[in-house]
Amino acid sequence: VQLVESGGDLVQAGASLTLSCAGSGFPGFTFDAYCTGWFRQVPGKEREPVACINVPGEEYYFLESVKGRFTISRDNAKNTMYLQMNSVNPEDTAVYYCALTNRCGSRSGYWGQGTQVTVVS
Repeated sequence: VQLVESGGDLVQAGASLTLSCAGSGFPGFTFDAYCTGWFRQVPGKEREPVACINVPGEEYYFLESVKGRFTISRDNAKNTMYLQMNSVNPEDTAVYYCALTNRCGSRSGYWGQGTQVTVVS
């Protein structure tokens, strides 16, 4: 399974950007068989879960700071997930990773290589 993130950028505080994660794999591979999530990591800190969609399609947001600003979505037909980030602030600066896991928030699964988001004030 291969996951490729894109969309990371250097932006001004208050801007919006959308991260994408495209997946490919074995015959019959499909996103909706997994929990699809976004994590982020800053230097010196553990990778933390940001948002996730479970197998039934329910959304979870793990960080109070992103609720109302970030929206996770996925397109099962395209095996692609997204993270719409609005009103970003410098505290959102991190490397963002997408992951396919068997449980939202789990760190065991398939990972992308990460995409850097930098927010400047």
